[in-house]
Amino acid sequence: MTPKILAEPNNLWWLIPVAVLVVLLYILSPILAPFLFAAILAYISNPAVNWLARHRLPRPLGAVLVMLLLGGLLVLLLLILLPLLVKEVRLLSDRLPGFLAQLDNNLAPWIKAKFGADLQFDPAGLRKLFNENLQGADGLVMKLLASLRIGGLAVLGFVVTLLLVPVVLFYLLRDWNGLLAQIEELLPRRWHPQLTGIAREIDAVLAEFLRGQISVMALMSVLYVGGLWLAGLEFALPIGVITGMLVFVPYVGMLTGLVLATVVALMQFPSIGGIVPVWIVFAIGQTLEGTLVTPLLVGKRIGLHPVAVIFALLAFGQIFGFFGVLLALPASAALLVGLRHLGRRYRNSRLYKM
Repeated sequence: MTPKILAEPNNLWWLIPVAVLVVLLYILSPILAPFLFAAILAYISNPAVNWLARHRLPRPLGAVLVMLLLGGLLVLLLLILLPLLVKEVRLLSDRLPGFLAQLDNNLAPWIKAKFGADLQFDPAGLRKLFNENLQGADGLVMKLLASLRIGGLAVLGFVVTLLLVPVVLFYLLRDWNGLLAQIEELLPRRWHPQLTGIAREIDAVLAEFLRGQISVMALMSVLYVGGLWLAGLEFALPIGVITGMLVFVPYVGMLTGLVLATVVALMQFPSIGGIVPVWIVFAIGQTLEGTLVTPLLVGKRIGLHPVAVIFALLAFGQIFGFFGVLLALPASAALLVGLRHLGRRYRNSRLYKM
């Protein structure tokens, strides 16, 4: 017989440790970010470590190899993107004043004639600003040093976070199965079957979401980069990667990439005819993502409404910062599993059938 955890009043004592846990999470939120990020990476990477362990590789060595693979992928991405971004920012600084001059000559008179508003674009002043901040290496270094002195504590905190993540990740990957066994051992025997069943369901949902969503992000990045390159956009690589990496937020990734690509296309192409292929790329990308890529790789099992996704991102981001954004959707997916069980219990209760 299924244990009725929530049905009896004397079983409601579990709300006390849950409330204490929520309060502790809120109080300790400033220091939890590296641990949460490492836990997410460990959950994603643990199957690879298990596979290596099954092939007779010691688990600590397997954890190190997986971490080196993750670090190598990150370094490779930075080596590809950072030089390109620096180059393209300089190109943007050269072309933006000319684009503003066109607006000043064409758009500003039209706005004044239609709406009576007198707009002035100052391309000369903007060019001077870019030259002072981007082309003067000495001045840029001094500004960076000044900002480091002002925000030294923030930089120190960021460095500590970067150092903590690999340390915590190694220990989690090395002891993952043992930690899960210890947690399972602490579960009350009366509730053990139901709680382990819920845990397995949460694991299935998270596995489908996290690993599937990573595949979606990688595939959509490739599709957007290739499509924008075929459309002739010079900033195809960074815009395509940014758009693909943000697809886990409904519509935000597409809209962000569309705005960036449109602005760049306006400065690059002399007429609207050059912008239309860029818009077609985003229309095709959004269609493929919604109708084929996401249903195929992630599926509809999670069932999070877009409004719930946006709320979860904002709420977790407010509590845990940047890493809270990473944690928001997996935690929401796990919470949804619990809500499904509560909903089924409620529909089977006497209160619902009254």
